[in-house]
Amino acid sequence: MFDDLNSVMFRVLKLGSLLVLAVVSIGSAIGFLIAGTSGVLAALSGGLAALAFTALTVFSLLLGAKLGLGGFLAVVLGGWLIKMVLFLVFFWVLNNADWLSSEARPVVFFTVVAAVIGGLVLDTWIVTKARITPSV
Repeated sequence: MFDDLNSVMFRVLKLGSLLVLAVVSIGSAIGFLIAGTSGVLAALSGGLAALAFTALTVFSLLLGAKLGLGGFLAVVLGGWLIKMVLFLVFFWVLNNADWLSSEARPVVFFTVVAAVIGGLVLDTWIVTKARITPSV
């Protein structure tokens, strides 16, 4: 049985969401021990950013797959540019947030890093296990 792109991307989104949930749970517990409520909010913020970036990647790939090669590359590149702008805006907002204590700032960083690295490993594993028919 072969997979189609939609099922592979749905698997990436589903398992990526579960991964982010696990990272946020661990990050919230550590954040609470380090910085109290601010640490929990920091972990939730980092997890939300990681989930948003994962979802944006999935949706840009699904949209780009419906287009020709030029359209695909334009959509994927546009998605990367949007993610870079959102990343900068997100961390600028967090840098100016009053509720984020100085002790909680590393919690955001490590939550995002753990989710991104885990997501890359998960995405690689899912794509290598997918059985997609080659298009000729």
